Amino acid sequence: MRKLSHTWAKSPRKNQQTGELLTAHSMAALEAAQLLSSRVGRIAVLPGDFWRWACLACLLHDAGKVAEGFQLQVGNGPAQARRWGERHEVLSLGFVSHVLADLPQADREWVALGVVTHHRPLTGLGDRCIFARHADPDPASFISRFGPVELPLVTELAAWLTAKAQGAALLSSVPSGMQPADVYRLAHQMLDALKDRWDRIMSRRSGLAAVLLQGAVTLADHVSSAHGSLQTRQPIDAAFAHALSAGVKLHKHQELAAAVQGHLLLRAPTGSGKTEAVELWAATQVEAIRKTCGGEPRVFDTLPYLASINAMATRIGNQLGDTALVGVAHSKAASYHLNQSVCDDSNVDTIQAAKKAVARGEATRLFQEMVRVGTPYQLMRGALAGPAHAGLLIDAANSVFILDELHAYDTQRMGIILAMLGLWEELGGRIAVISATLPRALSALLCDALAQEPTEVNALDDGWAVRHRLSVCPEPLTSASSIEKIAARLQANEAVLLVANNIADARLLYNALGPLAGQLHGPGAALLLHSRFKAGDRAKIEKQIMERYGVGVPHMPGLLVSTQVVEVSLNVDFSSIHTSGAPLEALLQRFGRVNRLAKREPADVIVHHPDYRKRRSGTALWADGVYDEAPTKLTMGILERNHGAMLDEKVTGEWLDEIYDSPWGIQWAEDVTSHREQFSEAFLQFKLPFDDRTKLADEFDEMFDGIEAVLADDIDNYTTALNSTDEKSAGRLLASEYLLPLPHYAVRLGRFDRDLRVVVIDAEYDAESGLGTIRTDKDGPVYLLGELL
Repeated sequence: MRKLSHTWAKSPRKNQQTGELLTAHSMAALEAAQLLSSRVGRIAVLPGDFWRWACLACLLHDAGKVAEGFQLQVGNGPAQARRWGERHEVLSLGFVSHVLADLPQADREWVALGVVTHHRPLTGLGDRCIFARHADPDPASFISRFGPVELPLVTELAAWLTAKAQGAALLSSVPSGMQPADVYRLAHQMLDALKDRWDRIMSRRSGLAAVLLQGAVTLADHVSSAHGSLQTRQPIDAAFAHALSAGVKLHKHQELAAAVQGHLLLRAPTGSGKTEAVELWAATQVEAIRKTCGGEPRVFDTLPYLASINAMATRIGNQLGDTALVGVAHSKAASYHLNQSVCDDSNVDTIQAAKKAVARGEATRLFQEMVRVGTPYQLMRGALAGPAHAGLLIDAANSVFILDELHAYDTQRMGIILAMLGLWEELGGRIAVISATLPRALSALLCDALAQEPTEVNALDDGWAVRHRLSVCPEPLTSASSIEKIAARLQANEAVLLVANNIADARLLYNALGPLAGQLHGPGAALLLHSRFKAGDRAKIEKQIMERYGVGVPHMPGLLVSTQVVEVSLNVDFSSIHTSGAPLEALLQRFGRVNRLAKREPADVIVHHPDYRKRRSGTALWADGVYDEAPTKLTMGILERNHGAMLDEKVTGEWLDEIYDSPWGIQWAEDVTSHREQFSEAFLQFKLPFDDRTKLADEFDEMFDGIEAVLADDIDNYTTALNSTDEKSAGRLLASEYLLPLPHYAVRLGRFDRDLRVVVIDAEYDAESGLGTIRTDKDGPVYLLGELL
C-alpha cells in the first residue's frame, strides 16, 4: 500500500535516486504563490479574492498525481516507468471540490480553473485541449480513464491538503471524509461546471482575470519545479535615487522627471543624462506603487538592440553594485552572462562558465530579478497567454516600464507595442518613453494608447552644446569621389565612421579604405561591423571597437565601416561620419556616434544621397534597397535646405515633425493605429482565454525573431562544442559562437539538420568581412549581399 510519504510529484533528476515528493512540491508551489502575491501586490482590475484563489490552486494543482498510473509513470521505484497517458490536473479537480467544499461554488470554480489550466489549453480542437479530450459526457467513461486510486492515500492527502490550507489562512473549516469514488465523481462534476462557464465567448473582464490566474499558477509552479527563487526587494527606489543624485547638481529635466507621478515622455539629447533622468523617475514610481498596491514593482528597461541591452544591463548592475540584481531578457541572455564571465576572468573554466551562464539566463526566464533589461518582444509574448506565456502578464502587473528609442520599430511592431502599453497600464503599470528623436505624431499615438496622459519633459530647449555641422553630398557613399574624400580624412588622422545601408556597400567601402587605414594607423585601425557575423566573431569585433573608439578612450585615428547596427548599439565617439541617406531618425542616431559628449568643436556629419532601387519583387523603390523611399526623400530634401548648418536638437525635432506632418507621415500614423487596434482585438480581448495558441506563437516568432544557421564548414566545431559538456543547454551555449543570424525566411537558403536541429548553409565567410554569397543547389545564388538587412 502506497503512503503519502512515498507519493511523488517528479521523476528522479540526473544522478538522483528519487524525485520530489508530492507534498514537498505542493508546499513549494504554495510558498512561491505567496511570495509572488507579496511581490506583485493588489491588482486593481481583479477581484479581491484573486490571490487566495491562486494560492489554493497552487497547493492543489498536482493532487491528481496520487493516481497509481501517474506514480508508475514517474518511476522512483524498482519497476520500470511506464506511460500513463492521462492528465493529472483533471483528476486534481476532485480534490478542489472536496477540500474547498465549504467555499462558495464560484470560488471553487476559480480555483479549479487555475488548477486545470496549468499545463494544457482548455478550449479548442484536438487531444491537447482538455475539454475536447473529455468530450464524452458519460461519467463511467470519464472514471475508467484514470485507473485506480488507493483509499487510504486519498484520505491522507485530502487531510494533509486541508491542514496546509488552514495553516496558510486560506481555509477556516474542515470538510468531511473523502472516498476514492469521490475523486472521480467530483472531478467530473467540476469539469462539467467549467465547461458550462468557459467553453464559450467570455467578457473581457472575466477573460483577463482568468489569464492572470493561469499566469500566477504557472509562474509559481515553474519556479518551484526549478527550485528557483524570486527576489523581493526593488533596488531602484528612493534610497537609490538619493545615492544617484548625492553630490551632483541635477539638470532641470532630471529634476522634472524625478517629480513626475505617472507616465513620462522625455525628450533629451545624447549626453544630457537622460538615463539618470528616467532612473530617478522610475524610483519615484516604485515608491508610489509600493504605497498603493502593497507590492514590490519590477522595473523593465527595454531597448531595440542586443548590444545596447547588454551595455545597459552592465551599467545598471554597476550602479547597483551587484550585477546579480539585473536580469538580461533577450534570446542571447546566456551569451551575455558567458561573455561577462570570460571577460572578467581570463583563467575561467569555459565549460563551468557556460553552465553558470545558462543558470543565470534560466533565472531571468523564471522572473527572478526585480530589474530586467531586454527587448520589448520578451514582454509582449505575454499576449499569447496560455501556460507558456501567461506568467509574463502577471509578472508585468504593477510594474515600471522604460521604453528607449521607439523610433527603431516599424509600423506593425510599433502598433503592437502601443497596444501592450495600454494593457500594462490597465494592470497598474507606469510607463516612460525616452528618446532624442520623438516626433509629435508619435507622442499623439502614445497619448491615444494610454488612459492617463503622460507628462512631457523636454530637455531639448536647455541650450546644449552644438556637436555637429551638416553637409550633404550628391554622390553616393560608394562613389570614387566619396571614397577619395574619406581617404583624405584618414590621412588627416581622424577617427572616421562610415555607415552604409546594406552589407554589400559596407564591404565595398571596407575593401576600398581598410588597407589605407591599416597602412596609415597600424593593425586594427580598420574594422567592419554588420549583422551577418557569427556570434563569436561579432563579439570580438565589438570588443575591438570599444577598445579603440569607445567613449572615454584616448583619441585614436582609424576607420569603422558599419551598417545600421551601429545606430543604437555601441557607445562610441568618432571625429566625423560619412553616411548614406536614410530616414531622419536613423541619421540622427548615426550622428550621435560623432563628437558624442560635445567636448570638441562641431564635427562634420556628411550625408550622401542613396540609390533608390526596386527589390526582387514589387515595384516600390527603396533607398539602397533598404529604406522606404518616401521618408528618405523627405529627409534628404530637408537636409539639402540646411546644407552647412550647425545641428541643434530642437531644430532637428522640428524637422521630424515636418516629415510626420506630410502625407507619408499621416499614413504612417494611420498604419500604426490600425496595427494597434488589430492586435488588441486579436490578442488582448481574452474572449477565448484558454484556446490553444500554438500556431499564433509560431507566427509571433516569425514576426519578431529570425533564425540562426551554422556554416557547413563549421559543422565539426559546432558538434564538438555541443558535446563538450554533459549539460545540453551549456553545450548549446558554447556552440552558439558558430551561429549566424538570418531573417526567418532565409531558412529556405539551407538545409535543416535533424540531428543537430539547426539550419546549415553553404556560404562564403571570413571572420573579418562576415557572410558573403550563400550557395545553393539551385541555379545561381539566392542570396546576394544587400538583400538581407
